[in-house]
Amino acid sequence: MTGTSPAVGDLPEGDWIRGITIRQPWATCILAGKSPENRTGNWPWRGWVLLHAGKKKPEPAVLREPLVATAIRGRELHLGAVIGVARLTDCHPDQGPNKCTSPWAERGAHHLVFADVHELALPVPATDALAAWKPTPDLLAQVFQQLPAFRP
Repeated sequence: MTGTSPAVGDLPEGDWIRGITIRQPWATCILAGKSPENRTGNWPWRGWVLLHAGKKKPEPAVLREPLVATAIRGRELHLGAVIGVARLTDCHPDQGPNKCTSPWAERGAHHLVFADVHELALPVPATDALAAWKPTPDLLAQVFQQLPAFRP
């Protein structure tokens, strides 16, 4: 099916993808290359995830932080929607500034490492969830309609 969107039936069956809700502006920063995402605990899930921007509006002071301001410049901060797809490749505890050299890495946090980030042209509305959640077939169809070349 070259040049067409994968239908839900063309996607793998089973437990291959999850959704992860991330507050703004951090969700948009991931689309711009932010890695890692900082969490308070370990995440055992590895594999593809829908990047879902939570509904809570970001604090204005956070938007003015130089690292954040540079990453989000010219981008809209969508709320309550899937804004991208990425592969979660690792989650590890902070290993100190010598090993975790990213300016995004918070000391003492667990670091979620993403690869193969794909931004959606149009956000797909979806509800918030606290942990890695299973997307519905309808949501997957709406997301992957925008990513015709995506193959897990």
